[in-house]
Parts: sequence; C-alpha cells; structure tokens
Amino acid sequence: MTDTQTPPASAAPSWTVGDATVHRIDEVLLPPATGAWLLPDATPQVTSRHDWLRPDFTDDNGVLRIASHTFAFQTGGLRVLVDTGIGNGKARANPAWHQLRTGYLDDLAAAGFPPDAVDLVLLTHLHTDHVGWNTREVDGSWVPTFPHARYVTSRAEREFWADYDMDAARTQMFRDSVTPVEEAGLLDTVDVPDGGAEIAPGLRLLPTPGHTPGHIAVELSSAGATALITGDCVHHPVQFAHPAIGSCVDIDPERSEASRRRLLGSLADTDTLLLGTHFPPPTAGRVITEGDAYRLLPVAPAPAPAPAARPSRRPQSDDGPSVSP
Repeated sequence: MTDTQTPPASAAPSWTVGDATVHRIDEVLLPPATGAWLLPDATPQVTSRHDWLRPDFTDDNGVLRIASHTFAFQTGGLRVLVDTGIGNGKARANPAWHQLRTGYLDDLAAAGFPPDAVDLVLLTHLHTDHVGWNTREVDGSWVPTFPHARYVTSRAEREFWADYDMDAARTQMFRDSVTPVEEAGLLDTVDVPDGGAEIAPGLRLLPTPGHTPGHIAVELSSAGATALITGDCVHHPVQFAHPAIGSCVDIDPERSEASRRRLLGSLADTDTLLLGTHFPPPTAGRVITEGDAYRLLPVAPAPAPAPAARPSRRPQSDDGPSVSP
C-alpha cells in the first residue's frame, strides 16, 4: 500500500472564467519516471531547448513534471466534476497508483463539492487515472462516489472498450471503477460530432480522438470568457513546442497528433484559458504562437479563498511504468 498520508483539507487553487470559478482538486504528483515512460520522445535534450518549461514544467535536468488532479466548477446551477483521477484503495499494476490513500474527497468537499452535491461527472476518456474516484469502497463493495450525478462520456469511447480485448489490469479497472456506475444506471453516453456537443448551457464536449477513439476535451463558457480542459489530448506543455510528441499509450498516434495540432491551433493567441489535466502547477495558461509551434503562457491561480461551506444536495496498458512513487 502506498503510504500517502491524508492531509487536512485545504482551499483548492482556482481560476475565474466569467461568472464561474474552476477549482483544481489535487490528487498526487507522479514519480519522475512517469514522464520518460509516458512521453518517451520528450527527452531532457528536447526539453532543455525551451527555457519557459523550467522550473515549473520540468526540473533543472529537463525531467518532466506530471500531476494527477481533476477540475470542479459550477455552471448553470450544476456542480460539475471533470475526470475523477486514480482513486483510493484500488489494486493497480502501477505501484505509484496502487492502494492510494489521499485526502482527495476532503479537498473536493472543501471546495464546495461534497459527493452528494455533484450533479455531473464528465469523463474525458476511460483510462485508469481518469475514472478512479467514480467509485469508492463501502462494506467491501465498489459503489458510485457521486450517487446523485450523471456520469457522461462519449458513446464512441464506451463502445470501443466494449469490444476491446482487455488485459487483466484494465479488466480490473473496469470492474471496480466503470461497471458499478453502469449497473447503478448512472452512466450516459453521448454522440460528440465534429462541432462538439453542448450538454448544458455554456458546457460543450469537443472531440479530440487519438489517445483513445472517443476522447473528448471539455469547454466551459461563461459571461464572455472561455476555458478548455485538455484531458489527455495534451499531457504536458512540451507538446506545445513539439506537437508531434505523443504518448506511449495513444491508441492512434497519428490521429492523436492531428487532434492536438487542431486544438492548439484553435486556441493559439486567443483569450481561452487552457487547463491541463496532467500539467503540474501552475497548470493553466494561454496558448501563444512561437515560431512554427506554440508555448504556454502560464496564468497563476487566484489567491486562495476561505474554504466554502458544504452545500446541501439539490432536489500497452495505461497503468504506467513499474516505479515506486
């Protein structure tokens, strides 16, 4: 079991997007070996060419920093969570993810999103480190963590995995983190056409296939401002400078690169705030053109407010490298 102590709940880093506030709910910083495994072409020789990556996104030796966190916000009266991380107490092939014990749910509640109050859980794709808090263990069984929420992913994503010949690790992940939500009748799948799918006012799912066939990014618009949550279309800011760098677990590397280039090109030199699902702090920024590629201009989170009062509820395997944290 990973010896991860549960810290006191703290105010989550947050960014203002129009009338909405997007909170980053931290889970864990991943071990240094994660970056070399996940993005093998992002070597220190490559990253060292880009001073803007240091000290936040790489260390002084050019080693990538990678994090696991999720995003929570309220829009149109809905409390929304985007992805659910690795989760606690789950048997995983990757030692860095195995049997975690973090204070994630306490931090989520401190930000104003206790499990009973979450209305919508958006899953960018169905990989182990994006679905873990879908469920939690109660009396020896895995039950939905957010019992009053609709869990949403793209139809193409769920249908792909339904026909996929899964290895033991992925089968276990579906058994403890996806199937219980389906059996509870809480999982909705939606078609996401090229132009995106609006699932609530100001909330759109955008198709970014390649990492997985049904991968989606999440766009939030409020009061004239826009934010984009990447999922794994972009794992790390080094891919702004080198969009051809892909992940070792991309199902379709060419399609993944095409989605990444299209997304970055659409955001370049706009006011859209990009929030990276695996970007270490400062996590967010704006995409600006640099030469024939891009860079991330970081946007720091707002000063931490006092913790919100808890509201009442409204009527290759993707398991990663075998390394210790």
